[in-house]
Amino acid sequence: MSSWVPAQLRSILADTPELERAYLVGGSVRDWLLGIPVKDFDIEVYGITYENLSKALRKWGKTDLVGRSFGVVKLTVASGEVFDFTIPRRDSKVAPGHKGFEITFDPGISPREAAARRDFTINSLMYDPRTNELLDFFGGQADIQNRILRHTSEAFAEDPLRVLRGMQFAGRFALKPAPETVALARSIKASYGELATERVRDEWFKWAAKSTLPSAGLHYLSATEWLDHFPEIKAMQGTPQDPEWHPEGDVFIHTCHCCDALVKLPEWQQADEETRIVLSLATLSHDLGKAVTTEKVIREGQERIVSPAHEEVGVDLAERFLQGINAPRAIAERVAPLIRNHMAHVMNVTDRTVRRLSKRLEPETILNLCVLISADSMGRPPKPPRVPQIVTELRAKALELQVQKAPPKPILMGRHLLELGLESGPEIGAIVDHAYEAQLEGKFFTLAEARQWLLTQTTLPLPESLVQALRAIA
Repeated sequence: MSSWVPAQLRSILADTPELERAYLVGGSVRDWLLGIPVKDFDIEVYGITYENLSKALRKWGKTDLVGRSFGVVKLTVASGEVFDFTIPRRDSKVAPGHKGFEITFDPGISPREAAARRDFTINSLMYDPRTNELLDFFGGQADIQNRILRHTSEAFAEDPLRVLRGMQFAGRFALKPAPETVALARSIKASYGELATERVRDEWFKWAAKSTLPSAGLHYLSATEWLDHFPEIKAMQGTPQDPEWHPEGDVFIHTCHCCDALVKLPEWQQADEETRIVLSLATLSHDLGKAVTTEKVIREGQERIVSPAHEEVGVDLAERFLQGINAPRAIAERVAPLIRNHMAHVMNVTDRTVRRLSKRLEPETILNLCVLISADSMGRPPKPPRVPQIVTELRAKALELQVQKAPPKPILMGRHLLELGLESGPEIGAIVDHAYEAQLEGKFFTLAEARQWLLTQTTLPLPESLVQALRAIA
């Protein structure tokens, strides 16, 4: 048995008679052939009922029957490893939508019949652990070698979610769709409305978190015409850019290059999954505003293409796109400030501007903004990819001011005013907010300086009792 199969799983398969006809299937086999570390192991078992499968696995660890309606037994062994065992099933389309299938389990189904129900040939591969044999009924291994995304059978058209799965597979594994798969996906374009937005979001998030060549997923959506279902993204196609700054082409082409540059940056690769999603969606959306703000102007006798205020306009368009795919509000709230401030590369880097930038970015960070700015700069071939000088300056200044990951904490707080005898109420909030603005401007750096500033420099009317208290400790 191949060494890519965990030792514990090898023992289970070898020492359980009921698993005599068990095969590793789907993503584990695909990832093994791609040379990607295999994390999830799915085993399909033939010639056994669900009940008997559950019983046979109990001696190896804890069994969880959460997937009973899909014939899944989740086995957790002592080491903490989890393996999913399934029995083959037949799916019959009986109603619209991703859930509109009638599922029946058939222990007598053949491996070829079971493989035929899988979405793409790269996922239809099976591995026989007893003979170390790869079962490849539909040419999946050749498609992996040639980086082709091809549907397994005409049953593909029964589930429109498979089209969007194709997007994230294309991006994750740098695949090009087969012409017949493109044609089939186009033929079911109208079925997009059957999909629950949660399922649409899941596929976009996998694209955002796992892609190695995200542009492949975007070009796949364009080729299949499913990009029409995401009009904010679609609108970038054909939107021109000034060739001096963007020799690569229109805004959509630029965005594709930016997304590809992003996933090569170590900061993205080392980030947690949510942050990778946020950065990918921010990069995808950072120039959405150009589609509605781009115009031609004459400057110094030359025609130029400009997109004034596209970063601010783009925030609303990005939020519309994110709402359309049912992205959580927490994600949208992180994406928005990155888009709104992605033109920070034109600012002068000073203590004041960087402190204020860190505040405008909440809940995001200057470090993540630098990642977006870098990807934006690198998405302009044939211009050489490079990290802009502004990123180096921003990071250095943010480190100096200790605002890389969050804005400065307020020096003067409500409790300090209460200690000076001011009664609780909205007046305290107004004074604290006013003082924080001054702090960002660099008017003071300690609590003592904040109190002195309140006493001598603020233009905000202060209660006489507070003025007297401040004079007493001055």
